[in-house]
Amino acid sequence: MALIINDECIACGACISECPNEAISEGDPIYIINPDLCTECVGFYDNPQCVEVCPVECIVPDPDHKESKDELLEKKKRIHGE
Repeated sequence: MALIINDECIACGACISECPNEAISEGDPIYIINPDLCTECVGFYDNPQCVEVCPVECIVPDPDHKESKDELLEKKKRIHGE
């Protein structure tokens, strides 16, 4: 399942550099996560790094993009060619 940033985002930018897939970008007025690139850090880390660094806990599962761990690993392979 991809993650989504809700409207409690304070646009601090802490999450951007944490994403190994470069799935997070600046939106208007809050940051956004591209669900086609978000793997919830599966294959990289035990936990999503954006969630770990978010000071307001505004990054949550995206109910419109549910994926299994295996699907997230396949997405990682497509993105990174591994």
